[in-house]
Amino acid sequence: MKNRVLRSVGLALGIALTSVQVQAQFCTEGPNGSLINPDGSPCINTVVTAVPFLRIVADARSGAMGDVGMATSPDPNAMHFNAAKLAFAEEDVAVSATYTPWLRALGLNDVYLAYLTGYYKLNELQTVGFGLRYFSLGSIQFTDINAMPLQTGRPNEFEVSAAYSRKLTDKFSASITGKFIYSNLAAGQQLEGGEVIEAGLAGAADIGMYYRTPIEMNSGESNLSVGLAVTNIGSKITYTASTLRDFLPANFGLGAAWELELDDYNTFTLAADVNKLLVPTPCVGSKQDCDKDNNGVSDQREVPTVRALFSSWSDAPEGFSEELKEFNFSFGAEYWYDKQFAVRAGYYTENSQKGGRKYFTAGLGLKYNIFGLNFSYLVPTTNNRNPLDNTLRFSLLFDFGAMEGENK
Repeated sequence: MKNRVLRSVGLALGIALTSVQVQAQFCTEGPNGSLINPDGSPCINTVVTAVPFLRIVADARSGAMGDVGMATSPDPNAMHFNAAKLAFAEEDVAVSATYTPWLRALGLNDVYLAYLTGYYKLNELQTVGFGLRYFSLGSIQFTDINAMPLQTGRPNEFEVSAAYSRKLTDKFSASITGKFIYSNLAAGQQLEGGEVIEAGLAGAADIGMYYRTPIEMNSGESNLSVGLAVTNIGSKITYTASTLRDFLPANFGLGAAWELELDDYNTFTLAADVNKLLVPTPCVGSKQDCDKDNNGVSDQREVPTVRALFSSWSDAPEGFSEELKEFNFSFGAEYWYDKQFAVRAGYYTENSQKGGRKYFTAGLGLKYNIFGLNFSYLVPTTNNRNPLDNTLRFSLLFDFGAMEGENK
């Protein structure tokens, strides 16, 4: 059988993992001990995972605040960041729907992320939440090794999640989330040698904690919130019958938010998050260094999932200095007038050797009665292209509990 080539940027993100790791092996040690490319530039050693769509921030509110969300005030989109926040939600029932165009700057109109989330408060202490994330990679033309068309496919991925959040004290809550992940990138196609590509399946879990306490101030009421979550802890995923599997994007997130009510009409929030993938850093160096058991697979890809949650804090080839580069930082601000009109801004930064994503964000929010509408826009600050360049994304929010309160 001829090798069938997948001609899609989206698919390359999902399954071309080995090529990135092989490129990193061309790095060598420089004069000062740091790793460099053959041309003397710093070694690019990006941490790569399967199903990266799980880490896309879909919520337009957080998207306008530099992708912060670990400790901001709770809404249904806490399902992505930290479901423990749901226990502190003000309304009894709320639902959010988000649509995010993807790669729109490249002229693609059928690649998008849709996200539906919601929660229901069982009582003052307990809340349950749900989430459905769907990522469409559009229409893909499969070809043979000679670029002759074979057939057209529509790759897609989705995640279904359910969460339980509970207040353990008046100021502290915890949560656990279960997930089912389905990734169909090229099911039914064949690789060189006749190996058939299958849909990838995986299960995962999130663990979250949230602390919220009032702070006395002369200028008005104030609340400080801190959130911590470890997400996407689960089985590895594969797209073939091979026993070699790839990591899910397990992530450690820590954030804080300070909300200040200036008066009855004006509220201001500052927030910051730090995130790190709990996935082994790709090996750099010779084949002997990266494949010590000589089985043709990089040793870091064979690390068990649970062990990787701990070893990923100290496995970078350049040591502690490189581990620090694997932390991504988000900063955001939000201003509400009369709890009806919001203005937001933020900044996201990632080390240039670990992906180099850097961008400003801005957005608006409107809320009337049970209905809310959020917009966000992203502005890159480097020459690196971003899938959300020149893209306006929006979220709809429905607080059904507010309607019930008015009817009482």
